[in-house]
Amino acid sequence: MKKTLATLTFVAMLPFSNVAMADQDIGCGLGSMVFAGQSGKVYKVLGATTNGTSGNQTFGITFGTLGCDGSGTITSSQKLAMFIDGNMDNLARDMAKGEGETLATLSEVWGIKQADKSEFNSVAQANFAEIFKSENVTSEEVFANLNTLIAQDKTLSAYQI
Repeated sequence: MKKTLATLTFVAMLPFSNVAMADQDIGCGLGSMVFAGQSGKVYKVLGATTNGTSGNQTFGITFGTLGCDGSGTITSSQKLAMFIDGNMDNLARDMAKGEGETLATLSEVWGIKQADKSEFNSVAQANFAEIFKSENVTSEEVFANLNTLIAQDKTLSAYQI
């Protein structure tokens, strides 16, 4: 009973903590605080699941609690990585076809000018196997692979991040 009460007290006090303890892999939030100091995939998954399902990251970012820091700036590469991460299946389908809504949105987020979008689509389609090297490819790898191909293309090299 005392252990349960102590745990509940600890969890109740988390929103008032200003200590930055966000886990680099799973971000900030209640899950990062509860599983702080633990190692291994199981704890990472549990922490990420808790962060994602409890809806407390927004609160933490807004008020600078739960190990969150709301003062950071999202960079272009972060914005692209987040978009790719949330749209991997649709993006893979569109890249394989060389067209589609998700691929068009990616080119918008990337900042590709209208005149260069057909080249972007062609490069993505022609190099699909290079971008999606395996069925277990991560969004970060997709971004890095596509960015490398863009850097190598005469028309698109100005868009390299």
